[in-house]
Amino acid sequence: MNVALGLGLLDASTLLGTLGLLGVLGAVVIETGLLVGFVLPGDSLLFTAGVFAAQSHPFAPLWLLLLTIPAAAIIGDQLGFLIGRRAGDAVFHRPSATRIGPKQLEQSRGFFDRYGPRTILLARFVPVARTIAPVMAGASGMRYRTFALYNIIGGIAWGVGVPVLGYLLGGIAFVRGHIEVILIVVVLVSILPLLINGLRARHRQPARSTNRPAARPQRVIRDVDPSGATHP
Repeated sequence: MNVALGLGLLDASTLLGTLGLLGVLGAVVIETGLLVGFVLPGDSLLFTAGVFAAQSHPFAPLWLLLLTIPAAAIIGDQLGFLIGRRAGDAVFHRPSATRIGPKQLEQSRGFFDRYGPRTILLARFVPVARTIAPVMAGASGMRYRTFALYNIIGGIAWGVGVPVLGYLLGGIAFVRGHIEVILIVVVLVSILPLLINGLRARHRQPARSTNRPAARPQRVIRDVDPSGATHP
């Protein structure tokens, strides 16, 4: 019975019907702030909340969702960042860390140095990534002011945008059944120019190295002694 209830709470509609607005806010904080939030329905939960808000007897008005959900998302990412900043090395260097370990931590440091702000913003719309990104940002030593700015922007964009989509498009079966895929496609389209520029930069580097002019041979100055012999 308890197992069935627990599995049922992983469904967006069941979670909303059982716990209401508090369930939504708690799930958002856990998914975005704690590394155990992978299994929670993030996008579908917010989308379904918007669908329910459009009903004649909503569990909560839309304006209340648009105020509280972004706040919960921002708080969740702040928690994840603090966890990464305080215990990042311990998390990624633990013996059980296979997919997320020291190698991934080093790679993330370089990645956040180059794409950090964009990563925090776009990861909001990608399942699993929005759980890992704030912890990675903290562990990678990302500046807090930069993180906080893009955390707020991303939290508002995700916490407002997805419920509004549910409110407006919840009656379309295809959108309702594929909201996660739709959001991932939107993110991929938005980062496509970055990927293209990165590939172009990689192709240009070998060309530049091969087109460099050959170094001129150095002239050797020889000394001539009075006997006529030359010495280097």
